[in-house]
Amino acid sequence: MAEKTPDEKAAKAAKAAAAAKKAGLEKQASKTAGPAYAVNADGRETEHPTPRMKALYKENVIPALMEKHGLKNPHQVQRLKKIVVNIGVSEARDNVQMLDNAREELALITGQLPQIRKATKSISNFKLREGMPIGVRVTLRGDRMWEFLDRLITVAIPRIRDFRGLEPRGFDGSGNFNLGLKEQLIFPEVNSERVPQQRGMNISFVIDGGQDVFSLDLLKELGMPFKQAATAATRN
Repeated sequence: MAEKTPDEKAAKAAKAAAAAKKAGLEKQASKTAGPAYAVNADGRETEHPTPRMKALYKENVIPALMEKHGLKNPHQVQRLKKIVVNIGVSEARDNVQMLDNAREELALITGQLPQIRKATKSISNFKLREGMPIGVRVTLRGDRMWEFLDRLITVAIPRIRDFRGLEPRGFDGSGNFNLGLKEQLIFPEVNSERVPQQRGMNISFVIDGGQDVFSLDLLKELGMPFKQAATAATRN
């Protein structure tokens, strides 16, 4: 068998390093998300308990919204379908390491390995080429979605400096809500000593039902802290 050239050896080493880094991110994400199974006192594994926020939705939110809106069928109640978290990394044009940092941070925050988002077209004024990586994204569904929502409401949002309530202007007219955050350090999973720079993110709540007022009621019942005066103005 012919001996590999130095270039072939370097390519193989780079591929192995990338695979190791990906495996490391997946391991970190799984730790954040928590185990799929819980362990009893006798050492036997049982199914992971239902997320607290999911139980709240089924036991409290559905009956409350049915009564408030005069609904007869629980399936008519608005439902949170997914949560999408996006981080834009424009600096990745000059320094790819910034993209890796953002990916690692988002994996820790959400408990899921992020996708790398690439530019769909070239823009010369912004030194942007089609196919260039410019951000990371995670789409959360099921139990991970509910667990992330719980951490966001009970831990992260209360850590926002000078917080006075969320503005409900983020609704898009179809019942979905977009929340912009200025920094990732409000999530305790992120170690402030290892963060090279402050980074914002956009969180999209995709809700079926198609009406902003009903989606606002759903998020409020789940505990999202909207401004009271602004909420009343939205209804009017």
